[in-house]
Amino acid sequence: MTKRWLIALGLLASVLSWQARAELVIEITGGSEAALPIALVPFGSEGFTAPLDMSEVIRNDLAGSGRFSPLPKQDLISQPHEQAEVNFADWRLLRSEGLLVGKVSSVDGQTYDVQFQLFDVYKAQQLVGKRYQVPASGLRRLAHQIADQVYQALTGEIGVFATRLAFVTVINNADGSKRFALQVSDADGANPRTVLQSKEPIMSPNWSPDGDRLSYVSFENGTTEVFVQEMSSGRRDSVAAFKGINSAPSWSPDGKKLALTLSKGGNPEIYVLELVSGNLSRVTHNSQSIDTEAVWLPNSNELLFTSDRGGRPQIYKVSVDGGTASRVTFEGNYNSSPDVSPDGRYLAMVHGISGKYYIAVQDLASGAVKVLTETGRDESPSFAPNSRMILYATERNGKGVLAAVSVDGRIKQRLGEAGIDVREPAWSPIRK
Repeated sequence: MTKRWLIALGLLASVLSWQARAELVIEITGGSEAALPIALVPFGSEGFTAPLDMSEVIRNDLAGSGRFSPLPKQDLISQPHEQAEVNFADWRLLRSEGLLVGKVSSVDGQTYDVQFQLFDVYKAQQLVGKRYQVPASGLRRLAHQIADQVYQALTGEIGVFATRLAFVTVINNADGSKRFALQVSDADGANPRTVLQSKEPIMSPNWSPDGDRLSYVSFENGTTEVFVQEMSSGRRDSVAAFKGINSAPSWSPDGKKLALTLSKGGNPEIYVLELVSGNLSRVTHNSQSIDTEAVWLPNSNELLFTSDRGGRPQIYKVSVDGGTASRVTFEGNYNSSPDVSPDGRYLAMVHGISGKYYIAVQDLASGAVKVLTETGRDESPSFAPNSRMILYATERNGKGVLAAVSVDGRIKQRLGEAGIDVREPAWSPIRK
């Protein structure tokens, strides 16, 4: 594990032993003591029954965030579906701060009309109320979008339930061979689908800012190679297949460039590739060290990256135009795998302590570091697009699982299931 950061180069991929996966399930392992009580009334139904229980998806989203405490269904005193049916005095007795009601209707079983209303129980006021018309296939995403609106209305923060997760698994075939798979799911682990399968390792998925492209590393042609794949069309292009290492792709904030680790000059260095023109510029020049895992700061002018130029892996900052790099991390003798929060306030990283590896967050303004996890086997941090949560890979009972932790360390989630092994997570941007 002391060389965990080298995995981004693909040097250890052949020794990883991952197993098959199925749908991920969120488990709350730690929550906020100040979780908001909320009443979620099952949506009413008219005409054709919807193929999805939208209110249940919304309930699971809000409960899974650790920020809300939905009232047990048996405690709901009535089943209103619109404001005219709500007696706010009754709901105040349950001390619920919010009340969500709604209705789903369809005349043909193909297209569904959905309406919902969120109320402040104590003020007896509507906070949000909207109507939608979607095909049956769009009901799950709409449920996530409604959960996002509830989350934002009651917390003042942007919700991320309608986002997606990317991650890598390996399917063990009956003949003993392996098939690596790049998977994408909803943010709650549901609706998993395969983007790419290969007999060779797939690594380092990374979302473009528009959420329609994934960059990743594939060994399918016998060496490391960086691809960019469109989610909407399935089209993919090889963008870096130089001699040596091609690894650790990271999108610029405008989606026009990739930062890469390449060893085309003999030593792993940081480069920037302009995707349209193909122009390639070298950023770091240090033949005595390994420079890798570059990520962009929101200002688009600077990169953070991992380097052992000081003797042990630490995180440094450098201009995208090159020049002298400055050290960013000083606490501890091992820090790697940087990711920057979208709001630019925090740096997430793998922080080594006495041979164990944790997810830590550093305030980029003050330099203060806080260790957020406990297993000692944690890696691959990826910020949520609202900057509040960090997704990462860890182990449980010898199996790889995904987990998430809030930047203050109070809210903890685990996404997994016994017997499933998952690695290399990446959290998508918010879909428009």
